[in-house]
Amino acid sequence: MANLISFHDVAKHKCKNDCWILIHGKVYDISSFIDEHPGGDNVLLAVTGKDASTDFDDVNHSNEAKETMKKYCIGDVDQSTVPVTAKYIPPWEKESSAETTKEETGNKMLVYLIPLLILGVAFVLRFYNNKQTS
Repeated sequence: MANLISFHDVAKHKCKNDCWILIHGKVYDISSFIDEHPGGDNVLLAVTGKDASTDFDDVNHSNEAKETMKKYCIGDVDQSTVPVTAKYIPPWEKESSAETTKEETGNKMLVYLIPLLILGVAFVLRFYNNKQTS
């Protein structure tokens, strides 16, 4: 059975001489590799204390890099200890709710309705004043 490591323990190891990272549920002790990393040590230090899976996948590492990782694996993370993080959804991808749509429709109508109302009142007043002077 693989060695289970809590997320809290992984998060404690975040300095250059003692660096652990979490990628796809596996914990890697990269302390001896950090100086050899092609992207530099800052890239690795920036992803300590969190799940670095997305960051790792975004770089599109080679198969050789993925093979090299295996020798630094020290165990699996205890998934029950990993904090849940909300995924960012850009505003243009969010589904609009019915309330928001109704509110926006009402606001758009007011933009046209108020000037028409003012124009109507002005027309009535002018017509009324012309009738009284005649």
